[in-house]
Amino acid sequence: MMQPGFKNKEMKKNRLLISFALLILIGFTACKKSEESGSQVYFYIPDGFPEPVYKFQNNPITPAGFELGRKLFYDPVLSLDSTISCGSCHQQYAAFAHGDHNLSHGINGLLGNRNSPPMFNIAWFPNFMWDGGVNHLEVQPLAPITNPVEMGESMSNVLLKLKRSSTYPNMFKQAFGSDTITTQATMRAMAQFMGAMISANSKYDKFLKGEASFSTLEMNGLQLFRTHCESCHKEPLLTDMSFRNNGLDANFNADPGRALISTLPQDSGLFRVPSLRNIVLTYPYMHDGRFKNLNDVLNHYTSGIVQSSTIDPMFASGGITLNAQEKSEIIAFLNTLTDFTFISNSRFKESQ
Repeated sequence: MMQPGFKNKEMKKNRLLISFALLILIGFTACKKSEESGSQVYFYIPDGFPEPVYKFQNNPITPAGFELGRKLFYDPVLSLDSTISCGSCHQQYAAFAHGDHNLSHGINGLLGNRNSPPMFNIAWFPNFMWDGGVNHLEVQPLAPITNPVEMGESMSNVLLKLKRSSTYPNMFKQAFGSDTITTQATMRAMAQFMGAMISANSKYDKFLKGEASFSTLEMNGLQLFRTHCESCHKEPLLTDMSFRNNGLDANFNADPGRALISTLPQDSGLFRVPSLRNIVLTYPYMHDGRFKNLNDVLNHYTSGIVQSSTIDPMFASGGITLNAQEKSEIIAFLNTLTDFTFISNSRFKESQ
């Protein structure tokens, strides 16, 4: 027969265990709500990802720095006429591409000559833009800010406007310990915000971790993708970061691509291999947005390759052989690359 003292001790022990479990549950729930509300900021390396190129050790993410970067990203004051922000051409619902627009839109209704690329996992990029003309995350925003057909502004004017603001001096002080507003501090705040844009929670990612299963169509598509596409769109980032001529044109006078930066004739018509993550959301496709949907893209690779002197060797003898069923299977796989958590994450929304 159990002694009364022993029974009381057991009851106290059980109550403590229950209380401890509830505290853990409450803490986990609070943490999750905090993350969903956007109050937590952090950078992490997803499972299977390589080491990032950008080193946050030199620009550690802080809540104040991240919030300053977010405000700058969505503020049209960075443009000449205060009508265009970074967020104008990089919209969260489109994985920070310009949804359903062939070319970037700038001040005074001007159009650029290239499609606005999506923005995610850019801490892993060794360079930026379709031609690789920018080689550091902390310099990247300068290109659209100073481009005459995009934001059309100068950094000296941007800094003047930020200094005259009633809110920015204190935000810079909170972020960097001084209310002195400099180009470096501005770029570093934006790098904290943009560099934290990590997309690694698609069905594809869950499949790789054994947390989701693929349908027969999706599995067939993955196998076809690995056979025909992965040499350029390398997993897990779904790009090898290279520049290639994929047979869009034979004449490159309108846009020489990588040759604009390298000045090398052999780089004419070469453009960045984009990541295929969130590809369903980032249409239209290619550097000039010429293809409206994924069927158009696959049709190009099967029957639309244009030969030229700089064509990538893998297309030198023609395109990829795919039948209609195989195309549908590849598209089924590409749909698994959509990261719904990323495009709905309140941390990356414009602050109200």
